[in-house]
Amino acid sequence: MKHTEKRKQHGLIGGHQGMMPGEKAKNFKGTIAKLLKYLGRFRVSIAISLLLAAMSTIFFVIGPKIAGNATTKLAKGIIAQLTGTGGIDFVAIGQIMLFLLGLYLLSSVLGGLQGWLMSGIATKVSYSMRKEISQKINRLPLSYFDCVQSGDVLSRITNDVDTVTQTLNQSLSQMVTNCTQVIGILIMMLSISLPITLLALLMLPMSAIIVGVVVKQSQPLFQKQQKYLGNANGHVEEMYGAHLVVKAFNGEKNSIDEFEKINQSLYESAWKSQFLSGLMMPLMNFVGNLGYVGICILGGFLALKGSIEVGDIQAFIQYVRQFTQPITQIANISNVLQQTAAAAERVFEFLEEPEESPEPKQPVSPENLEGSVSFKNVKFGYVPEKTIINDFSIDIKPGQKVAIVGPTGAGKTTIVKLLMRFYDVTDGAVFIDGHNIKDFTRNGLRSMFGMVLQDTWLYNASIMENIRYGKLSASESEVIEAAKAAQVHHFVKTLPDGYNMMLNEEASNISQGQKQLLTIARTILSDPQILILDEATSSVDTRTEVLIQKAMDHLMEGRTSFIIAHRLSTIRDADVILVMKNGDIVETGNHHELLEKGGFYADLYNSQFEDVG
Repeated sequence: MKHTEKRKQHGLIGGHQGMMPGEKAKNFKGTIAKLLKYLGRFRVSIAISLLLAAMSTIFFVIGPKIAGNATTKLAKGIIAQLTGTGGIDFVAIGQIMLFLLGLYLLSSVLGGLQGWLMSGIATKVSYSMRKEISQKINRLPLSYFDCVQSGDVLSRITNDVDTVTQTLNQSLSQMVTNCTQVIGILIMMLSISLPITLLALLMLPMSAIIVGVVVKQSQPLFQKQQKYLGNANGHVEEMYGAHLVVKAFNGEKNSIDEFEKINQSLYESAWKSQFLSGLMMPLMNFVGNLGYVGICILGGFLALKGSIEVGDIQAFIQYVRQFTQPITQIANISNVLQQTAAAAERVFEFLEEPEESPEPKQPVSPENLEGSVSFKNVKFGYVPEKTIINDFSIDIKPGQKVAIVGPTGAGKTTIVKLLMRFYDVTDGAVFIDGHNIKDFTRNGLRSMFGMVLQDTWLYNASIMENIRYGKLSASESEVIEAAKAAQVHHFVKTLPDGYNMMLNEEASNISQGQKQLLTIARTILSDPQILILDEATSSVDTRTEVLIQKAMDHLMEGRTSFIIAHRLSTIRDADVILVMKNGDIVETGNHHELLEKGGFYADLYNSQFEDVG
């Protein structure tokens, strides 16, 4: 829910929500071309796999013709036996059947090898795509995630990638197999009888019309299905992550109603697309049966005239039955390709999203810096048409304790985001020790900062590992020392497993205040050059806050520190207080100086104590 509020605040809802209902894939041919280019690294393996599929199909297609020869020999032997001119040549028939068995066995072996090889390719493609998406996430600017549901990103990395890889694993080889089968069967039918083959081919125009109509109707529906699936994932993930808030505000009904609306849209697009896809088979079977009836009549007539052998009729009937099946499967695969193109398009759209600006070629080292910070005429807006930091300038000396205060929306947290390059300034510049922060690598810049936020973040691991996240190379004793400094050691020791206690996914098995203590311990362990405290003690009781404040005062000695606070009583001892209003610094000074001025800060400070009184 908080993500939704942020998107509304920035005016970015709908910016990356995928295609609108009813909209077709933007560029089917272009997406398929990108997919083929992406598969270029596997072209040798794919070529071998498809060659094996084609060879397997060729051996399979030859089978009915050879079986027809056995039938012809059997029929001639029976006639000779009845007329007394000979008998059945079982040896010759046995040899034909053994050869046929070997042929089918070879076809099966080649098909198995092809399936094994293609499965490996599909798994590698899936691994590669998910790896690239994961790496892409780390290169995207935070502005992207301000306007995209996390569930939509998850849908791309799971559902869309699965759709693409399943097509590779099954449909691609089936397409080659079916095309080879159609061509091979057509050649074999022509070798048996031209008139019957022409009759069989009369069903193709009708089949093509059916395929064209179904594909045209189903293509936008498959795109809708993928889009609504992403929306459903995003809604469920967002509601689950904020289930306590939803329950607290009795929002269950609204949440369920919204899910029902999304689910209904998903249901309608899914059943329509699947219905049309499923309609293909019975329609094609109907056309095939019409042709089958005509071929049986014409074949019987030609056999009576002696134009073809009995075994040829048997072989042709088998070919006719096999001829409609690959055409039907090709039609079905064409639907799958539409769905695959829609999924691949979403994956490539994500991979092609604009990334953060490139890192400097010769970056400044973050080592041995004193910690002076300067903002020079900084302007910034989350969207171009709305500037929220107008003309921000300040020089902060090394080791100073700087408090940033102001009403909600004044731009306090935004200043911190600009300092750590979560966002880049629209105009002006930010300097650390005289170096533009753009001259550092992002990792190097952020390694100088320790950050404690109002919103805690802990992950599914032990308490020890959660604290160690601030410094992955830290020893167990270093973690415990950091915990003691953050006044959290005593609490941890009272737990059944102590530092080895596992936190669940939402860290709901400890209190909000205890979570905050752990994040503070993590920051202490990281031993940063510059500290950022965004309402760091807002979730703890007054007694604990006093203890943490002492630990923080010790930690902030010799370090430049930025403190964002709403409770002005917590920042009385700050060296510099920046009072912000509507994106500008309206007052600067220490606590006593600002009270004496009787300006905006004095009004804010007095209003808090008036409220208390």
